[in-house]
Amino acid sequence: MNYLAHLHLGGQRPEELLGSLYGDFVKGRLQGEYSPQIEAAIQLHRSIDVFTDAHPLVDRSLSRFSQTRRRYAGIVLDVFFDHCLARDWAQYGEGPLDRFTSGFYRVLVAQPQLPRRLAAIAPHMAAHDWLGSYRDFSVLEQVFKGIARRLSRPEELAGAMADLNALYEPLSEDFRAFYPQLQSFAAQQRSVSS
Repeated sequence: MNYLAHLHLGGQRPEELLGSLYGDFVKGRLQGEYSPQIEAAIQLHRSIDVFTDAHPLVDRSLSRFSQTRRRYAGIVLDVFFDHCLARDWAQYGEGPLDRFTSGFYRVLVAQPQLPRRLAAIAPHMAAHDWLGSYRDFSVLEQVFKGIARRLSRPEELAGAMADLNALYEPLSEDFRAFYPQLQSFAAQQRSVSS
């Protein structure tokens, strides 16, 4: 799962939202650097990633990609599933997507101390509505270009949009089958930790 899904699944209190996003930026052991609520949300983020990576429906989705693309198929799938969530937000979220994203951006920009790499991108994320822009399939091309700049072999993401065009319907079906299960898992994890 990518940013939008983690934010949607991680709880709606400010510290839960922050921790849900921090999970992509904070690595290693949690040692009290953040509040217990933020660290619990980071831990939930990690649990969601483990659940997702081990799920047979996700495995099926990944197997749809050609062998030559398999190395980065997980990244492509994470971004595509965020597109599916944004596109179909009315089925999964409460209220309009714009209200959800603007509420999150208010929390994000009000936070004085962000993990370093997140601090660098947070202003752009909010100013350009990265999360809401995932609704538009064509935006994913820019997302992949941004990701490719951080990879040692960026050329391997070059065909991501062509792959997604060819696999759009089957991957969308996989998302519709998988995401409700992930929602149930995340809700169960949140109830255990509260």
